Formats: sequence, structure tokens, C-alpha cells
Amino acid sequence: MTTPDALALDTLQLDTGPDPRMTVIWLHGLGASGHDFEPVVPEFAFARVRPVRFIFPHAPEIPVTINGGMVMPAWYDILAMDIDRKVDVTQLKASADRVARLIETEIQRGVASENIIVGGFSQGGAVAYELALSYPRPLGGLFALSTYFATADSIDRSDANRTIPVFIGHGSYDPVVAESLGEAALQRLQGLGYTAEYHRYAMEHSLCMEEVRDLDRFLGRCGETIAAGSSSAT
Repeated sequence: MTTPDALALDTLQLDTGPDPRMTVIWLHGLGASGHDFEPVVPEFAFARVRPVRFIFPHAPEIPVTINGGMVMPAWYDILAMDIDRKVDVTQLKASADRVARLIETEIQRGVASENIIVGGFSQGGAVAYELALSYPRPLGGLFALSTYFATADSIDRSDANRTIPVFIGHGSYDPVVAESLGEAALQRLQGLGYTAEYHRYAMEHSLCMEEVRDLDRFLGRCGETIAAGSSSAT
């Protein structure tokens, strides 16, 4: 029998100050770990304005078909690298459910769901799309970096997050996840009634300082909304 603890993800947590009331959950890409974006945290000015908790989950290790069945950290199996990506949707949704447990834990720790922002890079971004747009409570924001909307045709969208702020960033020279997939995600979101900001960078499948600065501003705006909401509630 699978116990609830067996579903828990290992994570790296970084708090930029005492008693954070804002949490950012950031999912890494294929073959990486939660440490991948740890060095970015000191670059964020918004996290120096108020205490922020960063949670970087580590994906479980599973066989990945496109890499010859090699076992590596992955949020789901990729079955084929066709134009739209053929992925194991069941595994993707299961990963989204496991990350949702992290959100529930943060809520239990006293962070309101509206103060929790979810995002990810590549595979992690695909999981973030699924999680944020289907989560039953309102979240503070969604960011999707060098990724694609893998479950656009199957997602069970939540009314609670129909107006969630969305940041999309993609490299114009990305040889791993073509920019056309990032643009397609934007079009699908717009077609579904979401408002998203799209940023293009002269880079490959990576993160650049210009993107970090833009993401900093986006997260800062989300933080200002959170702070305003907290003030009106008191």
C-alpha cells in the first residue's frame, strides 16, 4: 500500500527573511534538481523588500523514453520529440498533484493561497501550467520559462484562477523547446480568456539575466498585490 508520505517531494527551501507570507514554488527541468535555480534567488530585488520563501522541489527519478529509457530526475516521461511533444499526461498530472501538496503545506503554515506563486522551467513549466490553472483556490501568479502547455486539451480549469497573472519567457534560439511552443502556449491561454505577458530573449534553452530582471519585476508586482490585499484585510 502506498502511504501519503511516499507521495511527498524532497525540496530545497530558502527564506529571504523571518516569517515569510509569500511563497514561490519553482520547478526545474528534465535531468536537473531543485538546486538548479538556487543561485538566482539573491538576484531578486522583490525578495529583499519583503520576506519570501522559495521552494525548489526535486523531481523523482524515472525512466525517460526519449533518452533511451535512462533513469533521471523527471516530472513525467517524454515519449517522442514531435512538434507538440508526446508526453505521459498521467504522470504529468500526478506530478502536479504532488506539487499541490506543497501548496497545501504552505497554507497550513499560514501562507494564504493568494500569496503563493507557482512556476517552472521546461518540464517544470508544463507541470506549473497544469497545476496553477486547475488549482481550486486562487493563487498569486504563474510563470512559465522555456516551456509548453502540454495539457491544454485535457486540463480541468479552475474558476478560482481564471484571472491569474501569467509570465511567459522563451529563448528565440531554443533548440530543445522551440519558441513556437511558447508562442502556442500564449495563443492557447489567450483563446481561453487568460491575460499573459510574453517575453522573448536572444538565448537558447536557458535563463539569462534580462529574463531574471523581467521575472523579478513580475514577481514584484505580484508581491505588491499581495501586500495590498494583506493591508485591506487588517
